[in-house]
Amino acid sequence: MVSLPIYQTIRRHIPDRTTAVGQLINDYLMKNIDLTDNAIHLLFSANRWEMEPKMKSLISKGVTLVVDRYAYSGIAFSAAKKGMDLEWCKKAETGLPKPDVVFFLSLSPEVLSKRGGFGTERYEVTEIQKEVRNNFLKLADDSWKVINADQEVDVLHQDILSHALSVIKNAESKPLGYLW
Repeated sequence: MVSLPIYQTIRRHIPDRTTAVGQLINDYLMKNIDLTDNAIHLLFSANRWEMEPKMKSLISKGVTLVVDRYAYSGIAFSAAKKGMDLEWCKKAETGLPKPDVVFFLSLSPEVLSKRGGFGTERYEVTEIQKEVRNNFLKLADDSWKVINADQEVDVLHQDILSHALSVIKNAESKPLGYLW
């Protein structure tokens, strides 16, 4: 058995649907209310900004944060809509903590659409998913690790874990960066 180092780690999921802003986002995603594309983008961004002080506090204490659907996701989804500009979408995220690594789990929209629950939320439409994927790839920089998600869960887990442990070790001696 391989012995792994122990790191204090906390997982965060965005949107955080427990906040006032997050509840509005949830109602929008579940198709209970309608909002303009600009308004929902800014609400997603506000939800991340609600989390920013706590994230910075945890990072300053040496905690590793694993954040599911951070700023890049909000930008990629918003910019996938007609009339929404990628650069405009990035502006509301400027100044948020920059991740040390982004794991982009690459999966074709065709395979994704066959997964359980696909289609229950507003953006789970194959055409939108294709545009979102293109936007993610436009946002990618050298901190991104593109990982084939169309593999066995155990193999995928090991692939992510090996990259994550390396990044965590290297991040210990780096200052916190900020988006754009």
